[in-house]
Amino acid sequence: MHAADTSLVVAELPTANGCVLGTLTLNVESSLNSLTLEMIRAMTAALSAWRSRDDIAAIVLTGRGPKAFCAGGDIQALYRSCVANQQARSEVDDYARCFFTEEYQLNLLMHQYPKPLMTLGHGVVMGGGFGLLSASAFRVLTERSRLAFPEITIGLFPDAGGSWVLKQLPLAVAAFLGLTGSQLNARDALELGIGSHVIEHETRDELVPQLAELPWSAGANEANIARLGNFLATLHKPPLQLPSEVETVPEWSVRLDDLAATASALFALEGQSAWIDRGLQNLRKGCPTTAAIVLEQLRRVQHMTLAESFAMELSIATRCAQLPDFPEGVRALLIDKDGQPDWQYKQLTEVPNAHVLSHFSAL
Repeated sequence: MHAADTSLVVAELPTANGCVLGTLTLNVESSLNSLTLEMIRAMTAALSAWRSRDDIAAIVLTGRGPKAFCAGGDIQALYRSCVANQQARSEVDDYARCFFTEEYQLNLLMHQYPKPLMTLGHGVVMGGGFGLLSASAFRVLTERSRLAFPEITIGLFPDAGGSWVLKQLPLAVAAFLGLTGSQLNARDALELGIGSHVIEHETRDELVPQLAELPWSAGANEANIARLGNFLATLHKPPLQLPSEVETVPEWSVRLDDLAATASALFALEGQSAWIDRGLQNLRKGCPTTAAIVLEQLRRVQHMTLAESFAMELSIATRCAQLPDFPEGVRALLIDKDGQPDWQYKQLTEVPNAHVLSHFSAL
């Protein structure tokens, strides 16, 4: 099974002792491997087919090209769907609804996958790409990886399992990353448990052929998980040459029920580091409704199961697709590129609580 010249290359690689590696390669280098609905459906179909096959020993997910594993969802396709529906005042284009629904179903499938599942998150790993990485049992980075949930800049929110990622982090770190869209380097991602291993960027193309040489066992998921973990441990090189950027963030007071107080405490960190200041600039220019959603999302996810967190995200995403901020953020950043989004609420202190809660009303 090998589909060439497509946005997702699905292949089966024979291994040394008769088992098979399933490989999924995001293959849209020109868009930094941004996810389309077609790619999500192809990944879901392949993973579903491989799940029950004893000869499939492990799954490896990679991205084509040196710059990025995956920069997120195909935002322009989502934009077109949202605009068409808002202009018609009804759903005349179901792309956005299908995209979010099926993306989150794929993420949940990956989180719960019984076979060893490894994602190589080199270069840019953002939004939906971060979601694919975090859903994998083995989350391999390189020293050039840059990870972020940058949705504050476009009026969306940390989705595709972003709630679950942020839930595992110290609250001050989670709130900072969600509110500022700041990029993590490989050192910080590893130390926060977001990445599981780091390999050298220049050796990444050697990884899959090396995996094919391992002595996999047919139908032995637990043994194969241990085998993959042991092998990756031999390649693991913590990127100690990178500075910790998260360590520059001092303790600060997060109040999940008070955006104004939380934002005030966050802006008081200005001047501590260039990394912090870049994040605060994102928040200043970013979508106030997104900021309010992030705090409510963090508040609710503390008491949720994994499946419940995805159900919450689908409620939020569906609402974002119906309201003006998300398409307006995409317009300003990617369509007209004027950098001047006209947000529905202009200030962090202006967002009505009822407006925020409307994103969670399907729960």
